[in-house]
Amino acid sequence: MSITAKNDTSASNGAREYLTFRLDQEEYGIDILKVQEIRGYEPPTRIANAPAFIKGVVNLRGTIVPIVDMRLKFHCANADYNSFTVVIILNLKSRVVGIVVDSVSDVMQLTPESIKAAPEIESAIDSGCILGLGSVAERMLILLDIEKLMSGVDMGLVQSVEA
Repeated sequence: MSITAKNDTSASNGAREYLTFRLDQEEYGIDILKVQEIRGYEPPTRIANAPAFIKGVVNLRGTIVPIVDMRLKFHCANADYNSFTVVIILNLKSRVVGIVVDSVSDVMQLTPESIKAAPEIESAIDSGCILGLGSVAERMLILLDIEKLMSGVDMGLVQSVEA
């Protein structure tokens, strides 16, 4: 099957592609269309008075990019920064943001039928930022609305709009 035929098939069945990554023991997925690039971790420049989960900023080809450690944001046990630790650079509608994750797994294609609603439970993640739970074989992915998560007021990455 050619790449075009494969893309036409996935578009017709409503499948979407998600970049999967690990934080601690959990696996998450984000819309691949929001991902600009994946980079190795390098210590960012710390910003005074920023929330603890904002590790600092890096200069990415002339653009100052805030770096969010998702392990701290989601209250995971602190993991070591190692050769698998990566920064996913996201291109969101209002800005470019980097997120630190333990490792990137792969890109998975999920159909609407393979995504179930997430249960309403208290967690470190606002339930409005969880698109659902995707399942493929034995794997369970927590699918995130990364744009909504990164634009939350608690993130301190966007200024509130005053009326």
